[in-house]
Amino acid sequence: MSHLSSPPKKHKGEHKGHSLPHGSERGSSSRDKDRSATVSSSVPMPAGGKGSHPSSTPQRVPNRLIHEKSPYLLQHAYNPVDWYPWGQEAFDKARKENKPIFLSVGYSTCHWCHMMEEESFQNEEIGRLLSEDFVSVKVDREERPDVDKVYMTFVQATSSGGGWPMNVWLTPNLQPFVGGTYFPPEDGLTRVGFRTVLLRIREQWKQNKNTLLENSQRVTTALLARSEISMGDRQLPPSAATMNNRCFQQLDEGYDEEYGGFAEAPKFPTPVILSFLFSYWLSHRLTQDGSRAQQMALHTLKMMANGGIRDHVGQGFHRYSTDCQWHVPHFEKMLYDQAQLAVAFSQAFQISGDEFYSDVAKGILQYVARSLSHRSGGFYSAEDADSPPERGTRPKEGAYYVWTVKEVQQLLPEPVLGATEPLTSGQLLMKHYGLTEAGNISPSQDPKGELQGQNVLTVRYSLELTAARFGLDVEAVRTLLNTGLEKLFQARKHRPKPHLDSKMLAAWNGLMVSGYAVTGAVLGQDRLINYATNGAKFLKRHMFDVASGRLMRTCYTGSGGTVEHSNPPCWGFLEDYAFVVRGLLDLYEASQESAWLEWALRLQDTQDRLFWDSQGGGYFCSEAELGAGLPLRLKDDQDGAEPSANSVSAHNLLRLHGFTGHKDWMDKCVCLLTAFSERMRRVPVALPEMVRALSAQQQTLKQIVICGDRQAKDTKALVQCVHSVYIPNKVLILADGDPSSFLSRQLPFLSTLRRLEDQATAYVCENQACSMPITDPCELRKLLHP
Repeated sequence: MSHLSSPPKKHKGEHKGHSLPHGSERGSSSRDKDRSATVSSSVPMPAGGKGSHPSSTPQRVPNRLIHEKSPYLLQHAYNPVDWYPWGQEAFDKARKENKPIFLSVGYSTCHWCHMMEEESFQNEEIGRLLSEDFVSVKVDREERPDVDKVYMTFVQATSSGGGWPMNVWLTPNLQPFVGGTYFPPEDGLTRVGFRTVLLRIREQWKQNKNTLLENSQRVTTALLARSEISMGDRQLPPSAATMNNRCFQQLDEGYDEEYGGFAEAPKFPTPVILSFLFSYWLSHRLTQDGSRAQQMALHTLKMMANGGIRDHVGQGFHRYSTDCQWHVPHFEKMLYDQAQLAVAFSQAFQISGDEFYSDVAKGILQYVARSLSHRSGGFYSAEDADSPPERGTRPKEGAYYVWTVKEVQQLLPEPVLGATEPLTSGQLLMKHYGLTEAGNISPSQDPKGELQGQNVLTVRYSLELTAARFGLDVEAVRTLLNTGLEKLFQARKHRPKPHLDSKMLAAWNGLMVSGYAVTGAVLGQDRLINYATNGAKFLKRHMFDVASGRLMRTCYTGSGGTVEHSNPPCWGFLEDYAFVVRGLLDLYEASQESAWLEWALRLQDTQDRLFWDSQGGGYFCSEAELGAGLPLRLKDDQDGAEPSANSVSAHNLLRLHGFTGHKDWMDKCVCLLTAFSERMRRVPVALPEMVRALSAQQQTLKQIVICGDRQAKDTKALVQCVHSVYIPNKVLILADGDPSSFLSRQLPFLSTLRRLEDQATAYVCENQACSMPITDPCELRKLLHP
């Protein structure tokens, strides 16, 4: 391996994964000062090349990406580059003309993808190089996660990090030989410009192609061996108690006592870690470590909710914090973060009873309903970090979300009555949220100077302290602040909005169905459960092919709000099935509508048929046919910004076994966990969601059966009692007394359970034995939460 530039202190480009101690990738701030690019290569690269010439104004002549549906590909449709989408046409051209493939992968709300598009892909000379000497291929990583994972594996294995934009050079047979992330257009003192890299690779391809191909083959073979996940000669997965304790200890070592979260800046929300800590607390709640786990998770959530990573004006959470205090975020908003954080805050409310957490969860879902929802029930992917401060100006990161003192003073000039000193509503809000005349963003977090004098709202004091400071009543302060935030929200509506990625992904829609279903169930709000139901209906209507039983990966917002698909359709990947099945199981438990459970079972059967590795155990990320030609067929082995689809599948298999009694699904779960044994043993903190599944598999799953009519008040009271208690390792079953119902056919023992004195009656069953009948919600709660 050789580097075309000196390794940077931090990886550039958008993050890969999230901050985790002990062996997991760390992301980077999008405002790191050192912008040099690291380039990985399977062969030595000679020096040479000239600096880039300034980009001329691009002609508005579209390339073939103009025919694509992806918002990210359409952002590149007017580049002076002969772009191809990923597909056979590009591969055939590379083989016929014997040219290397330049593969560039990103997504539409990626800040550094925008930068490279503007600096390099709009450059006429660079465009000629890419069009004449390479076959250039653009990929939206959210449309093709399989392509992204394969080549990110290469970049991470051969360089100092990974992220987006990801740029990789391939042989015509799709084997990688050079890779990197963000490249500046011009050479610098410690960095190599993109034009220089292109010239060097062009020369290598002409002079040393055979050596390059041999090395590429050797690297691919090594990656195959390194990425293999299989049961081997193991019969059983590792001890859950051991993995649990090791995972907790590793998290404890990296925990930030003051601000919460894990490791150093940048800091990521990491819902999978918070979920693990809550589960760990439940099984260790009488121990010091159990109390510690609960405190770590609750404190982290509270600090995040008070920090600038939360949008206090419009609600929802930004992608990550560029500092350890959760103050200055990278401002993009991703659907998968909103979905998982809604669940995390709902669970925090279940555990603590503190309405602070439930209010945050409701705020997240309010934001999604307002800004990320299609009228037919689906959910959009993301909102960008960048937007023009004013119409017609150049986009800047965070422009939509930041405030000057002058703006706030003008919007909130009203005097506050009863204060111990002269005070306006604006001054009260600025004090509470830490706004200053000079701005509260450090220059080190703003190297371009785009945020000078600007402020990110972050809670500096409790309501009680702010009230005491000005001699006011706490509730009066709460009302004044909420009124002030609403006025800021109305004023912000007049600013140019960030770009909306209106692509809809089955996987992320599945996560959002879970977000609404779980939160609605915990809070007893049917309105939220209805959003989940509409999301599931959208998936079935627009992203499910009845004839083949397969999910589609994507659909898009067309003109007039219609729903469009690519032609041919992009079929679902493992994560689409796993996350949708989880969403449907959560929706069944929230709504007790068995049709969603039936569909979940059918989708699980399809998932098993398309992705299960019958030899090694576990699920491949992609169908064999869909990934034909890719040098690797991977099994995702990290719970990152999103949980690994194998981790989620392990939970799904356990729950489906609980709902149906089908032994095959329990057997598959054991095989899956056994296949990932080595990964869990080596770095359990990289797979906290799978460690949680391992614990669930080795404990006893509770089958909580409510015998009653779904719409009856006494049935609803018992159901709400179950949802009010944090019990992650359970299935909730409604038995309505109909022997021909779907669940009665799956679980014959349900017919033996009776209502007591014609009242809705609960039974808690474990190990094929059920409790005495319970009709009082308070008694049920005592049994569930001793």
